Amino acid sequence: MSECAEDLSLCENRWQIADIDEEQRQKIEQHYGLPFHVAGILCARHVPFTEIENFIDPKIQKLMPDPYVIKDMQKGCERFVQAIINNENIGIIGDYDVDGATSVSELYRFLHAVGRDAVIHIPSREEGYGPSSLAFAKFKEKQVKLVITIDCGTTAFDVLNKAAEDGFDVIVIDHHEAEVVLPKVFAVINPKRLDEDNGIDYLPYMSAVGVGFMFLVAVNRQLRQEGFYQAKEEPKLMDFLDLVALGTVCDVVPLLGLNRAYVKQGLKVMRAMHNVGLRRLFKKINLESAVTSYHLGFAIGPRINACGRIGDATLGYKLLCCDNDLEADELAEKFNQFNTDRKEIENYVLLQAIEQLEGKAQKYPIAFVYGTDWHQGVIGIVAGKLKERYHVPSFVMSIESDEVKGSARSIEGIDLGALIIAAKEKGVIKHGGGHVMAAGFSLDKEQIDDFYEFVGQYVVEHMGNEKMIPTLKIDLVVSLSAVTESFAEQLSLLEPYGVQNGEPLIMLTNVRIGSSQIVGSGHVRCTLTSPNGGYLQAIAFRCADNSLGQTLLDHRGDLYDVVGDVKIDEWQGRKKVQFLITDMKRKK
Repeated sequence: MSECAEDLSLCENRWQIADIDEEQRQKIEQHYGLPFHVAGILCARHVPFTEIENFIDPKIQKLMPDPYVIKDMQKGCERFVQAIINNENIGIIGDYDVDGATSVSELYRFLHAVGRDAVIHIPSREEGYGPSSLAFAKFKEKQVKLVITIDCGTTAFDVLNKAAEDGFDVIVIDHHEAEVVLPKVFAVINPKRLDEDNGIDYLPYMSAVGVGFMFLVAVNRQLRQEGFYQAKEEPKLMDFLDLVALGTVCDVVPLLGLNRAYVKQGLKVMRAMHNVGLRRLFKKINLESAVTSYHLGFAIGPRINACGRIGDATLGYKLLCCDNDLEADELAEKFNQFNTDRKEIENYVLLQAIEQLEGKAQKYPIAFVYGTDWHQGVIGIVAGKLKERYHVPSFVMSIESDEVKGSARSIEGIDLGALIIAAKEKGVIKHGGGHVMAAGFSLDKEQIDDFYEFVGQYVVEHMGNEKMIPTLKIDLVVSLSAVTESFAEQLSLLEPYGVQNGEPLIMLTNVRIGSSQIVGSGHVRCTLTSPNGGYLQAIAFRCADNSLGQTLLDHRGDLYDVVGDVKIDEWQGRKKVQFLITDMKRKK
């Protein structure tokens, strides 16, 4: 990679332009028949030559190994099949986020398809994340013997060990970071178990719904071998891939290997709109174009998450399992209202958090904030926005009467899952878990200062004491006139976009800003022009109060290099190309 310039951009980023091996680009272009720019991006992103076919056209049949390669998969599968054949009462515990809702939904829809039912328990935010004694009390009342925890349970030692002692068979299906010790339950199916040795590097990237889908593939195969489908129709597992795609995108896991196939094929299923709940939700957001991963991550996901954050945590799976149009429409309307309410609450907490951080020196390169009236449901979103604003690991806590609950978001270089496990071992928090980039935790109020010192010293030890300067990695440099509808359609071959396969960052050189205006909630819409001809509509989101937005509004005819991504905007059947501005530099 080579730096575009020594100075920082308007958004205080360092720019790096991809070095492209022209010989390799030509080899990719000719062998796979791909467009020039697409081959260049694949080369710049170091996609192995032999993996390009799987990257461009990922297929589940090719990328999914035998599910039994994951430890305890066969054991858990056989117990679940036994429960289905014997018509046992089955309990399911999920999480209140999108991955949790989709995970529970795929299990429930499968059981419904084979003529069985389940007792579902989704904990409220107040109850707390994961399995609880309350859930098992409900299961005991319903005479449940077998319990599945999905998207939770790997580190729920106290509750699950007690449940096992009480006679429950518990199967944990999860993807969160594991510790050396596992709960003493019937089976723990988690590709992140420390004793996993299957050698398939992309399996630990799966979200819970992805692990759950592998589980259902194994279960379906076993039921077929047992002759269960001789008198009934076999479920079409591929019909569940819309749920798998939704959970995978919204849990922000890398879109590599099997995850790419899940999302690519799941989007095809979703576009058919067979799922009644999703169909009604898409209608509420007035979607006119084909569904992409962008719509899942930024339109559908936030609405489902809003229910778990500030509303009724059970509504997510209820909508995704709903087969009645009228009921689904009523649920979708609630989702919209919860999302509106969530935005207002989130803005209140974010402003208070910024006030805590700005105007005073910070001892460590972290954002560490807390409040007594902060809604637990939005602290994760606020942590993410603080991370984006300051580019440091961010920890946001809500102080309740009996406990402090927190959420964290990280930057490259700090593994939050490892940090939280270390904090628990040190005794500076009570509970917690998560991924590399996101985590949740709880502690006593008296532990806040010790936790702050622990986090600060951990970050300094792993990153140093200087604030990291974020780097924008630019995939392509093109002239404004090159950005056409055909160019945008060629780039779509690289979809689905997500973690470790972001939308291509394009740099337009030597452009001027035409007319500009503030639209919506602090967005700036403008036109881009080139001295050599060409015209392009553009927008920069949530920037009216920063240097990027101010420059767009007061451009004075200067020349700029502009970085962003290209979208095809569809409205009432008409297509137009739009440039989404990320950053700018004034030409010297």
